[in-house]
Amino acid sequence: MLLALTAAFGMSQAFRTLAAMLAPPLQAEFRLSPQQLGLFAASFHFAFGALQLLVGIGMDLHGVRRTVLTAFPVAVVGAAVSATAGGQAQLIAGQVLIGVGCAPAFLACTLFIALNFPAQRFAALSGLVLMLGGTGMLFTGTPLAWLIEAHGWRWGMWLLAAGSALAWALVWWKVPYQVPAAAARESLGQALRGFGALFLMPHTWGIVCMSAVNYASFLTLRGLWLGPMLVERHGLSLLVSGHVALLVSVVSLVSPPLFGRFDPGGMAARRRRIGRCTLAMAALFVAMALLQGVVADVLLAVAVACLSGYMVLQYADVRAAYPPAMIGRALAVFTMAMFMGVALMQWGTGWVAAQAAGWGVETFTAPLLAIAAALLLGALGYRWLPQPPAP
Repeated sequence: MLLALTAAFGMSQAFRTLAAMLAPPLQAEFRLSPQQLGLFAASFHFAFGALQLLVGIGMDLHGVRRTVLTAFPVAVVGAAVSATAGGQAQLIAGQVLIGVGCAPAFLACTLFIALNFPAQRFAALSGLVLMLGGTGMLFTGTPLAWLIEAHGWRWGMWLLAAGSALAWALVWWKVPYQVPAAAARESLGQALRGFGALFLMPHTWGIVCMSAVNYASFLTLRGLWLGPMLVERHGLSLLVSGHVALLVSVVSLVSPPLFGRFDPGGMAARRRRIGRCTLAMAALFVAMALLQGVVADVLLAVAVACLSGYMVLQYADVRAAYPPAMIGRALAVFTMAMFMGVALMQWGTGWVAAQAAGWGVETFTAPLLAIAAALLLGALGYRWLPQPPAP
């Protein structure tokens, strides 16, 4: 069951990292500005993040199988819409549909782990799912770059549409229906009030601050700016940029299970490690913004991928911060904050990149510094806002 759900998550990972390789051909064909490119990349994550609360309710009331099987065909339609796009509006509409269809993919895996495995295995298994599901990113490195250069970017979208249909069939085949515990005792209104109770807990806001920036920083680099930066800043070909993206993706797959395996365990120790890793990530982005050499950019991008796995520790932090009856909804809120953070960071850095010339700053320096600033703000909120009660 978990592997079948992870296949759908893998397709979601491929869709959310498309823009790094699609950016150069889309800019050439549709004359997209950096701000428009940021909006294109962010559209998936706005739709994905905005639906997390409804997805959480759907899984509570109707179960994982029904929720995933109902939503995922929309991603197939969205990929087809994108593949036939004639302009920016249709591209964005396709991204929104893909985000809607993929919305349950990640939460389905984490909720399944939370409900079916011991709490002490949560971080390690979440890291394993991130590694396996992250293989979807491998397609959006060298393979997609080669496909774009050989046949055009639309072939890539059609191939992802076919892969999404296969993932849907795998979930239909392997994941049986299980009666959710909440279905017999909660109405939709009661479920919504349950989410409201989460936001009334003071420590939720520090968790939201951190979740909005940690994954967003990595995905804004890997999923949006890495390809354009290597092509425009250093004059590399799209295929060579694809090789770098593939390397970054492979490293990012290994990192989460390693961080999960060495989870310090105690809440206070885990939270200190999360905060320190966030500050280290900010320092890497500052270095990338200022050094601007091709070797430095590649090595620093790989370093970001190495460190990115620390975000798996926050799943365990969320798991420990709420009572068992609230875990499903807490994970939904956490996932919503994470992907809304990705959307805002990708859109915001697109705007910053568009303004960079007027500020007298190099095009890619501005968004990289903006990412570092967001990480610092997230770390401050996580440290100084109210902390979860001791277990």
